[in-house]
Amino acid sequence: MSTASEHAGQAALSICEALLLALNDRGLLPEHEIMGVLRDAAATHENAVGTELETERHRAVADLINAIIAGGNSVRRL
Repeated sequence: MSTASEHAGQAALSICEALLLALNDRGLLPEHEIMGVLRDAAATHENAVGTELETERHRAVADLINAIIAGGNSVRRL
């Protein structure tokens, strides 16, 4: 992956995470719904089909989303 693509991916992740936090902070989306969004996104990538390279990339994306879920980064847990 090129550096420009990596930066774009990191920017997109940061923006999405900030949006999820803002939605939760404003009471528009409760924590369980945010976790559901993240789990659905991970499952989409876990179940993706394609070439070996495509499947490997989807698995890496799913692993990253699951790490975010495990770390609680997208919701402010007490």
